[in-house]
Amino acid sequence: MTKQAKLLFALFITAAISACSSGGGGDQSGCSGACSNASSFLTEADVNRVTSQAVEEALARNASATIAVTDRVGNVLSVFAMSGADKTATVTSEPLDSNTGAREGEGLEGLNFIPSGMAAIAKAITASFLSTEGNAFTTRTANQIVQEHFNPGELRQAAGPLFGVQFSQLPCSDFMQRAGETGPQRSPLGLAADPGGIPLYKDGVPVGGIGVIADGIYGIDKNLLDTDSDLDEAIALAGSQGFTAPIERRADRITVDGKVLRFTDATAADLIRDPSTAPATPSSGSLLEVRSYFEPAVVRAGTAFGTPASGIRAATVGDFPGDPNDQALVDADAFVAVDGSDSNRFPPIAGASGLSATEVSELLKQALLIANRARGQIRRPLGTPARVSISVVDVDGTVLGQVRGRDAPVFGLDVSLQKARTAAFFSSDKAADVMDKLADVTYLNADGTSGQTIKLSDYITAVRDFLGSPTALADGAFAFADRSGGNLSRPFYPDGINGNPHGPLSKPFSGGKDRWSVFSSGFQLDISYNGIAGHVAFVAELVGTDVPKGCAGLGGPPDPDFRRLANGSQIFPGSVPIYRGSTLIGAIGVSGDGIDQDDMISFLGVHNAGLALGTVNNAPVAIRADQLTPQGTRLRYINCPQKPFLDSNEENVCNGK
Repeated sequence: MTKQAKLLFALFITAAISACSSGGGGDQSGCSGACSNASSFLTEADVNRVTSQAVEEALARNASATIAVTDRVGNVLSVFAMSGADKTATVTSEPLDSNTGAREGEGLEGLNFIPSGMAAIAKAITASFLSTEGNAFTTRTANQIVQEHFNPGELRQAAGPLFGVQFSQLPCSDFMQRAGETGPQRSPLGLAADPGGIPLYKDGVPVGGIGVIADGIYGIDKNLLDTDSDLDEAIALAGSQGFTAPIERRADRITVDGKVLRFTDATAADLIRDPSTAPATPSSGSLLEVRSYFEPAVVRAGTAFGTPASGIRAATVGDFPGDPNDQALVDADAFVAVDGSDSNRFPPIAGASGLSATEVSELLKQALLIANRARGQIRRPLGTPARVSISVVDVDGTVLGQVRGRDAPVFGLDVSLQKARTAAFFSSDKAADVMDKLADVTYLNADGTSGQTIKLSDYITAVRDFLGSPTALADGAFAFADRSGGNLSRPFYPDGINGNPHGPLSKPFSGGKDRWSVFSSGFQLDISYNGIAGHVAFVAELVGTDVPKGCAGLGGPPDPDFRRLANGSQIFPGSVPIYRGSTLIGAIGVSGDGIDQDDMISFLGVHNAGLALGTVNNAPVAIRADQLTPQGTRLRYINCPQKPFLDSNEENVCNGK
């Protein structure tokens, strides 16, 4: 870290600690990553209070709800089912009415046997994982940023900036942890975009989330041009009172591409019952056991984020054994994911494709140093450094190392790994071979019977026809960043232009049963569908065995190549492949603080590591995917912010590299 960068970082930490030392309560808008401490967790009494407040609001609305509370890393602290609450929910992006009903046989669309506890947990985890001391996001925020247009309902606009993030934190992920394991917990349905998930804060520090389902629908809001009266959201908002996010950190104080994000459509003034009058423990119902998430059904206290018990903590000397960058990574304020014995889960190691442990370490360090200099895009206060997670992988998908910046959102750990693996996968000469070996997917109808069958190998033909290359995905001829693969995964190409054909890795936007929705996106969902559906069947107690860790290839013979996409894939920007000369040797993925920042941090991380070592580099310009012009429109590779750094006025920082 340069002297100037060290000074900038020291000033930021000093200011944050000073703001936090002013005492508890109030707005606590000074918290930006340094306020969390050993007391920052939900107690059992807190969990009961949150649940009771939600129950009382539901009673006042003559509704029955299932209410889940999680801590910041997704441990389930309570699931409560009110008397008369629906036992199941229906997944659909369409309104349920007597004329149309729910769509069936299209990805996850139409499944109506989702246990309500799973839906509530997914909402709570989403709010927990997306929120930090610098930003408070809800499932309504998630809804806004994952659809085919940003904003939803505004035609001829590009897709949401986090298009595809709903298929992360998956129950089949080899990265996400399971009940009894230390660290970020898997979400039963991935990340939710259904309003009704709200983060919980104590003294300016996120400590968890509440998720509610009372309307029987696990869906989305397809139109942000109006204000909704959403039952789930109103009940969740009541539960969050006394644990509300600082006003200056809420999504509705943050803009992306000049558009204000949404926090909730409900307000405290809309509540029917005064939450402060709720009893200490919830009435009208009982705790609900949820298989593999909340059993036995006993209210628990959360873990203090940043402590070893949470599975994420500050790096210390010794976390990177034998690594010449050990002290440098600590000085750069790195955080690491740890296991139950408090050991770094992913210290830098050598890869089979040629990356050495030293090179992996340098890549992580250089990317983190860029993040510390970069201006955060979706954080407050303005002028805060970008907070991201960084993963480096081998060409075969093996995790070679991972670090996290201070206060980066939890979801970025899994997503940065998805991004890195996806870039390595599509840049390799093995993609077609692996896709050809993946088991076919049979979608389920609402009644659990078999619906249409999807052959994963069909995507090979679609990509080759679209690119006009009979050897695409088998020759490694071009380097694909996640921005490039994301272009091919949109329901319109070019992105956002209604009426245009869909990308070859997407479902068509309209037509018959095989059409696009956030619950039926195309290749991204299909490689993990068997894992998601199999896990739902397990939690619903329709089958006796849970899915193993590893999303790709489930439903067919095991194959070591399937670890290339073992936690699924990702289709929004923030990764680049890594080369030695013109030979692919791995990839880096970044996630957490704005997609252009993610692109820049990954790209400049590789570039600066190459300057330091002379042995690694970004893809040669001639083979980058932006040299391709399928259907007459150029693919994208990366997009870097115009003037991104806090410590300089340098512009166009990625040009010529």
